[in-house]
Amino acid sequence: MGTARCGWSGGCRVVLVLGSVAISALGAVAQEEPAQQPSAPQGNSPQTSTKPSQSPNDAKKEEEKKDENLNPAQMAAERTVQAAVATEKVGKAALFKARDWESGWLTGIYVGTGQPLVPLTAQERRVIYLDQTLATPGAYLKRMFAASIDQARGTPSQWDDGWGGYGERFASREGQFITANTLAYLGNSALKYDPRYDQCRCSGFWARTRHAVLRNFVTYNQSEGEVRPQWGLYGGSFGGGLVSTAWKPHPRNAFAEGGRAMLGQAGYGSLLNFFIEFSTDINRKIGAKKRKIE
Repeated sequence: MGTARCGWSGGCRVVLVLGSVAISALGAVAQEEPAQQPSAPQGNSPQTSTKPSQSPNDAKKEEEKKDENLNPAQMAAERTVQAAVATEKVGKAALFKARDWESGWLTGIYVGTGQPLVPLTAQERRVIYLDQTLATPGAYLKRMFAASIDQARGTPSQWDDGWGGYGERFASREGQFITANTLAYLGNSALKYDPRYDQCRCSGFWARTRHAVLRNFVTYNQSEGEVRPQWGLYGGSFGGGLVSTAWKPHPRNAFAEGGRAMLGQAGYGSLLNFFIEFSTDINRKIGAKKRKIE
């Protein structure tokens, strides 16, 4: 069996075309909302650190004189302490950022228990779409994992078992994901449905688990109080599976691929919501402090 290659034909070219379609969709929706003018800066201008009766040259001379009074050993010790303090601050910031994985790495944007549910603007919808489609590393990890399962199962069987075949399987998953998210974005924007997950305002493991699973099938409309079926989400999933048959080898069934994509969304979406629901608890267990809502 020949080795499959990923050139300017097949799955890779379709992924590039789908990316262009996604950007065009964003531009079309962007015309619906006028650009906002940047607000003028408020407040007084920053004050200089020098005293009112002291010129900048006098302040500089005073600092130089202070440094001259220190011997080299004292100056080296002082600089070492300053460097240690700066390193400690950077280390703490990096550690907290690593612990804050639920919004920056895996799940994307969601509404926490202390945040109110408010209707989204067109610009906010675009930000969420780009974040969940292109900017969240967890989305790429998901496609890599799905492509690995396809590789282990050898589906489609016409593609190679080596790295070339894995590249085509990943490109296929990527194209299907971009298509599904773009269609879901357009559908939710037209219906004014909220694409975000909101953590449960309840307590108890089973109550929160039920909320996580249920929210994979229903969402809020523009009122942010009435629930509606996830037409945009599952319509996008079905469309993504259907479109993926454009680059998959024969034999292929568009409706079967769309149905499998919807089943995948039902399983993966529920698991992702469960992960988001309990992410704060997991973060607290590993030592991260609860973030303040500004």
